[in-house]
Amino acid sequence: MFQGASALNLDAKGRMSVPAKHRDALLVQGEGRVTLTKHPDGCLLLFPRPEWETFRARVAQLPMDAHWWRRIFLGSAADVELDSAGRILVSPELRSAAGIEKEVMLLGMGSHLELWDAASYTAKEQAAIAQGMPEALKQFNF
Repeated sequence: MFQGASALNLDAKGRMSVPAKHRDALLVQGEGRVTLTKHPDGCLLLFPRPEWETFRARVAQLPMDAHWWRRIFLGSAADVELDSAGRILVSPELRSAAGIEKEVMLLGMGSHLELWDAASYTAKEQAAIAQGMPEALKQFNF
């Protein structure tokens, strides 16, 4: 289970050091093999390989009117492995798609992680807070 936020920097080659708390889980769950793909909110999804296989199967079952979403999720997917230093390479194409340059936020989302451009994430988070709580959360006890 992935949770929590980490502020990170990509190196000049586009590699990201995965925090130890997530690296250990990625090594156990997927032997260090992960898949990155686009998300429609403007971030990247990072899945341990077994979770990716489950997600990929669900996406493949989408009806024909969702064929572009199949293309976005599956056509953009990149399989990568953690290197010996615990880093993953984020391809230039995926960095460009998510507007990622150097400063990123890595968010644990349960079964997977999200990778955001830090400034974009902060702006979207502030906009969500400014809109107020959605109806679905108004009856939720904290």
